[in-house]
Amino acid sequence: MSLNKVRTILLTGATGYLGSNILKLLVKDNQYKVVVLKRTISNIFRIKDCLHKTIVYDIDKIEIEQIFLENKIDIILHCATDYGRKNVNPLQIIDANLNLPVKLLEMGRTNGVKCFINTDTILDKRINHYSLSKKQFKEWLLSYKNNLICINVALEHFYGPGDDKTKFVSHVVDGLINQIDKIDFTKGEQKRDFVYIDDVVDAFIKIINHSITLENGFYEFQIGSEKVVTIKEFVSIIKNISGNIKTVLDFGALPYRENEVMECVADTAEIKKLGWISKYSLQDGLSKMIEQELILLNKKI
Repeated sequence: MSLNKVRTILLTGATGYLGSNILKLLVKDNQYKVVVLKRTISNIFRIKDCLHKTIVYDIDKIEIEQIFLENKIDIILHCATDYGRKNVNPLQIIDANLNLPVKLLEMGRTNGVKCFINTDTILDKRINHYSLSKKQFKEWLLSYKNNLICINVALEHFYGPGDDKTKFVSHVVDGLINQIDKIDFTKGEQKRDFVYIDDVVDAFIKIINHSITLENGFYEFQIGSEKVVTIKEFVSIIKNISGNIKTVLDFGALPYRENEVMECVADTAEIKKLGWISKYSLQDGLSKMIEQELILLNKKI
């Protein structure tokens, strides 16, 4: 890949929380041409202000091959994810987390794509269908390492303002700033590594920029703060920052998940080699999130 060439990125999951934040930075820098792959029914509220700077395809209206016929794709950045919430059919999870990226991987191999960047989780594959499907695709990605630059980006629990309220941190913040009566938790003894969204996006940009220097092969980066905190401590910090004195935090009301991992922390040695560091402490990240969520809440009132 020429260093001076404007490269084209095919981005999946652009309407989601992570993908939308990455897209905003990509189009702001004007360093890349971005092709967005979404569904007709996708809610574009997060990216409506920057969508005009991209080329958009609806996956339910076209064959994926059309994208590669009409564009010279250099990098595929796969951020589309189905977390398997609300008891969705496992086939839906497999379609988003396994079938789609495998098809894109093969399309990339046959159409001269240089690099495939996958968004993964550090969660153990035994936890749920979501983590299992992610680990299964990682095996597929490994099998293409002789044909492409295959990059796996494994994320710890990221958080920030404007995320889906079904996600743990956003659910807790939403409940506390709305002063609800009670929130149920497990005992909260699990230790987790939480990382702010801006740090995660910065890591992705560094990885994308670095990909031009790599040869075909498999590369992995873990993204997190490298600092662990128990769920109980984490939630208590959120409550303290929010100033909430009303809501009861009912630890022990819920059972642990089957195969629950009690400690999980990122090894950021590889991403640090690219000059990345986690800039937001837990206190700073949560304070910024709560401040922004309160602004959004006041706009709705």
